[in-house]
Amino acid sequence: MAKTVSARIGNLDFGFENSLVRIIASRNCPEIKLAGLDVGPFDEGSEYEVYRWVALELEKSGVARFREEEPLDAAKLNKIQWTERVQTPGQISKLPEDFYPKLRRCLAELKQEIAKNPEKMREHERVKHLTQDIVNSRLKKIVAIASAPAQTENTLRNLTGEEKSLYQQLYRFINQWKTQILEYEGEHE
Repeated sequence: MAKTVSARIGNLDFGFENSLVRIIASRNCPEIKLAGLDVGPFDEGSEYEVYRWVALELEKSGVARFREEEPLDAAKLNKIQWTERVQTPGQISKLPEDFYPKLRRCLAELKQEIAKNPEKMREHERVKHLTQDIVNSRLKKIVAIASAPAQTENTLRNLTGEEKSLYQQLYRFINQWKTQILEYEGEHE
């Protein structure tokens, strides 16, 4: 099961890296030829749509910046954590789009920043604590609904792709377990 979960999360992460995002050119730049992909040319101030991984490279090189990309930070995570805590156990809130891929990148970036600025350790620990709280809260809810009779798509609509994958695997596993526990085919006296 661990390999399946890892593969599913890897596939979702691959999809995230290859999703289209909007960028704004910071400067003029001629066409860039990559292996099997041409991007540009870019005119300063103009808006373009490119793959996320390309946008990250263009941002690093100063060619472009993301257009209104909302990064995850402690304040946003604090709001999500509060929402999760005030809901009833069977209720699952909708997370921001691409929550888990953005969360993993947020944690990785903070970890990298610690090397340059040790004061970032406190922020990293805060974000990590909020993350664990959000994940644990949602995990309890997913286990609860996976233990119940099959859920409707309406109930599952607020789960992320990663969470739906977990729900489906847990639901199958729990139902197999229940079947095995409740069936007795031994010898009768």
